[in-house]
Amino acid sequence: MRFSFLRILTYIIGLVGTAMALPAAVAVKDGDAACAAAFIAPACCGWIASAVFWLKARRRAEEFDVRHAFGAVAGIWIAICAFGSLPLWFSGAYPSLVDALFESVSGFTTTGTSVCTDVEALPRAVNLWRCETHWLGGLGVIALAVALIPLLGVGGFRLIKAETTGPEKEKFTNFIANTAKTLWAIYITLTAVQAILLRLCGLSAVDSLAHAFSTLGTGGFSTRNGSVGGFGLPAVEWICTFFMLCASVNFAVYYRLVTGRFREVRRDSELKAFLSIVAVAVTVAALALMRGSPSFGQALRSAAFQVASILSTTGFMTDDYLAWRPAAQAVIFALFFIGGCSGSTAGGIKVVRWTVLAKQLKNEMRRLLHPHEVFTLKLNGAPGRDGMVPVVASFIFAYFIIVALASFAGALAGLDMFTALTAALSMAGNIGPAFGSLGPTANCSALPAALKMFYAFTMLAGRLEIYTLLILVGRLFRMPRGASGAFRLP
Repeated sequence: MRFSFLRILTYIIGLVGTAMALPAAVAVKDGDAACAAAFIAPACCGWIASAVFWLKARRRAEEFDVRHAFGAVAGIWIAICAFGSLPLWFSGAYPSLVDALFESVSGFTTTGTSVCTDVEALPRAVNLWRCETHWLGGLGVIALAVALIPLLGVGGFRLIKAETTGPEKEKFTNFIANTAKTLWAIYITLTAVQAILLRLCGLSAVDSLAHAFSTLGTGGFSTRNGSVGGFGLPAVEWICTFFMLCASVNFAVYYRLVTGRFREVRRDSELKAFLSIVAVAVTVAALALMRGSPSFGQALRSAAFQVASILSTTGFMTDDYLAWRPAAQAVIFALFFIGGCSGSTAGGIKVVRWTVLAKQLKNEMRRLLHPHEVFTLKLNGAPGRDGMVPVVASFIFAYFIIVALASFAGALAGLDMFTALTAALSMAGNIGPAFGSLGPTANCSALPAALKMFYAFTMLAGRLEIYTLLILVGRLFRMPRGASGAFRLP
């Protein structure tokens, strides 16, 4: 069991090490030998560890029950966040190991909140790596491993279920490895298209790729202190707005579009709810901004960008929404509780969960009026989905427990209550900015080290949908062997 876990872990560490080759190449091109070494050294260690376990791999299958799957996923994510922090620390860009680890966790969990006070002073390679961690963590490093390493395809669905977002996970091909490859093909295509469009707008190659990584990963790290607004290009803002929304949609929708299953797309309850939320939020925010804006076009652009940024949990910025009118701020605050769609790279509670609760509320009201009739919950046009209600309710309960604990931790560290609450929502929802002293123009550099580590835990819990990390540290992880189903890994 332990050997199989270490083998999977080292394979994934090797993949992350391979991803370090890109920023290392940028550092070499910039003539920064020390920065290049900061990436090459960890990458080589990852490759060596992967090679050792590859050579020692045995031809026998080992049993992994569900608790070990959740434990493996949590352990892998903690390990890759620690591994990803090494270049940040070795390069000297983050002199504190705690800050480097916080930044790495924020990157891989696609939260995007930073401890760096001047990102434009960082080496280009470091900035690219920060954004690349969003891209790797957005769709999931385990999903990437399942797509690239055939050995992980056996039983890989259980691992992906513990990593991916949403109350339901689906395979839309016969084999989980093919599903993972399809998802990553869509992901890479969208990233490439956005990078090309940004390059055509005048951004440098590194800036274009970095912001494509952050956008499709719904992370929010930028190479500019002013985030996307630092470029001052409306075309760039609209491109990022469009792709933030694209990244917030369940990637299974794109597969259905490509395969011509348009009826299923039209019947997707979550997609319809998501588009409705976007339309209402943008309209209300734009109308609220019009009084203080020189033009409707500017108000619409600003409202659309910030709504897409917060709803997708990306966290990019063009305006300081703390300076907006109260009605527009209320829209942004409400979006902190929603998030993107399940099966996307976005964080948050997810639109599908609120859709289920809204439909259940409607049914309960109908039962009060017609007590002798039978009502069932429909999702995507299919009836009999009432079993999702307790699943959704228990998740939201656990989610707000984490938010409450993080709020209390922030208050203990000296944050005012509203800042502590919105920071907790931001960390658990992987959003990035908050309100108050941790607003969109601020950063977390002044926070105590203990609070940074607690926030790192909160970010990981939010990215892994709460249960995975809670099972690792709670009593449920010590459930009796055989209490749940098993699956096999080679």
